[in-house]
Amino acid sequence: MLTIKQITEDTEKVILGLEKKNFKNPKEALEKVIEVNNKRKDAQTQLDNNLAEVKSLSKEIGQLMKEGKKEEATEIRNKVASMKDGNKALEDEMNDATRELNELLSNIPNVPHESVPEGNSAEDNKVERMGGKNPDLPADAIPHWELAKKYDLIDFELGVKITGAGFPVYKGKGARLQRALINFFLDEARDAGYLEIEPPYVVNAASGFGTGQLPDKEGQMYHATADDLYLIPTAEVPVTNIYRDVILNEKELPIKNCAYSACFRREAGSYGKDVRGLNRLHQFNKVEIVRIDTPEHSYESLKEMIAHVEGLVNKLGLPYRILRLCGGDMSFTSAITFDFEVYSAAQKRWLEVSSVSNFESYQANRLMCRYRSDNKKTELCHTLNGSALALPRIVAALLENNQTPEGIKIPEALVPYCGFDIID
Repeated sequence: MLTIKQITEDTEKVILGLEKKNFKNPKEALEKVIEVNNKRKDAQTQLDNNLAEVKSLSKEIGQLMKEGKKEEATEIRNKVASMKDGNKALEDEMNDATRELNELLSNIPNVPHESVPEGNSAEDNKVERMGGKNPDLPADAIPHWELAKKYDLIDFELGVKITGAGFPVYKGKGARLQRALINFFLDEARDAGYLEIEPPYVVNAASGFGTGQLPDKEGQMYHATADDLYLIPTAEVPVTNIYRDVILNEKELPIKNCAYSACFRREAGSYGKDVRGLNRLHQFNKVEIVRIDTPEHSYESLKEMIAHVEGLVNKLGLPYRILRLCGGDMSFTSAITFDFEVYSAAQKRWLEVSSVSNFESYQANRLMCRYRSDNKKTELCHTLNGSALALPRIVAALLENNQTPEGIKIPEALVPYCGFDIID
């Protein structure tokens, strides 16, 4: 979440940033934050002064008792007792103001970086660059859900029987292709210096709050109410929370982690043709890369992460484009986001396969993830993450773009992982 320092020292900048994210009534929201924070500070100051006075009076009582001045000592003791009652009220007032302040701050989104373009929706995103070449498909090319049925790779109906829509069953070479992609992505991340983590697939509410899924996206997460645990929407959540309430040494940064996990998303309100087949699922596989860095270096880390994801789609031979998201299409927590989309030739549409984001200090403030600099000063870290990569739409594009009369060709980079070079 935003820091009080940001809000009080750069109020106008924060207001303009929140307006770029289409946040309603930012000025009023910040004024309320400042009002409640002043209330908290006033109560804290008065409490600190009273506690200092109580300490001083307590010493005076001891001295008076030594001098045999019991009546004077009793009078001061009564005053101290009255002050302690007042201190309890001040403490309650301060705690109430702190809770209200945290609630207000947790419902205000991150401020976008100055390079984020204006805009309200995906139509306003800026294409940074494009790469790869669109395949020349045969006239009878078919979409991936038909290819999956033709070659017995994915059974969508069986998934409906076992669980429900959006939970496909992968079979034979379809399952092997999933495993091949996961291992390929993890090996590429390892070679790029990322330490592999195998995280839990369920997290507590504190972890969901730390990375910003709660309270903003509570309705999109699967909630195990009996234990108050949440199925993860991405490995970002457990991996970034490794560093919750941790003070790192500056020499340890940047920290580079990667993790494979299943991801679970309710995708409430998603209907229509855009959710056909693998286009939108409730459960899917993904490899995530996460970085913890200093503010001075985090944008260099962002460039490196973008280059890493771009290298993956190039090795898979997929046509792609990189989008710089506009303010209105960014996530609640992000300061800047670049989306990767691959072209699905049979569907004739672009499919998002990765988002690479810098959250600056927004997540770190919620997590209390800090580092101690060389001058021993403690500061908030910057956090970053990206999909490297999400499997479903990658698989959709691979199946569609590589279909031939003989079968579906496997990209050269994946052949050692698959153990076959064609699906026939």
